[in-house]
Amino acid sequence: MVSKPRILVVEDESGIADTIQYVLETDGFAPVWCSTAEEALRQFAAAPPALAILDVGLPDLNGFELFRRLQALPGGPQVPMLFLTARVAEIDRVVGLELGADDYIAKPFSPRELVARVRTILRRAGAGQGPGGAPQATGASAAPMPLEVDAERMQIRYYGQPLDLSRYEYGLLRLFVQRPGRVFSRDELLSLVWDKSSDSFDRTVDAHIKTLRHKLKAVAPRVDPIRTLRGTGYALHEDLPAVP
Repeated sequence: MVSKPRILVVEDESGIADTIQYVLETDGFAPVWCSTAEEALRQFAAAPPALAILDVGLPDLNGFELFRRLQALPGGPQVPMLFLTARVAEIDRVVGLELGADDYIAKPFSPRELVARVRTILRRAGAGQGPGGAPQATGASAAPMPLEVDAERMQIRYYGQPLDLSRYEYGLLRLFVQRPGRVFSRDELLSLVWDKSSDSFDRTVDAHIKTLRHKLKAVAPRVDPIRTLRGTGYALHEDLPAVP
């Protein structure tokens, strides 16, 4: 019998934690609740979960620092993580994604949306989930992503060719590459890529996506790497071909 995927829930507010545990259990997961970062580190070290949900505002340690410490534990880099935050500041979302978190969700949130995000993240994490949701090694390695980001030079290569990108085109594509398959709304792209003081609108995002697609098509005419989800936003295809 295959055990349910274990989800580590690190949340100090018992009411919120109870709600999260209930919806996860109802959807076939096995939540493990920790009210402190110290307890979360112990639970994680004992048995890495399938996924971790981390509250940013914990009583004993900042959620971002907890993320770093969990990543340093054996198996940590293979465990997808999602941030819960009561903060709405742009910098919190940017920090969370830049650290390497798989997603974030702001409080108050819909419990069903949270479960949907968990399922989406686990699907992206790979089909090789073993009993309990622990990552398993597979015989074949995944095909390499044809997009390579050189953050120091602020340059992106596509199928080995450097792209001539504007500042915002680079920011968009870098964000997509960090989270293949993750759907970003126009509002999210505006807040994560554009300056806070910039007077930008949804059409600004659409225009930059259009020019970005044109530059990608110039390198690989038969490949369409950016998906448009009408009424929702944009995402990078997860299964780009190794050869254009």
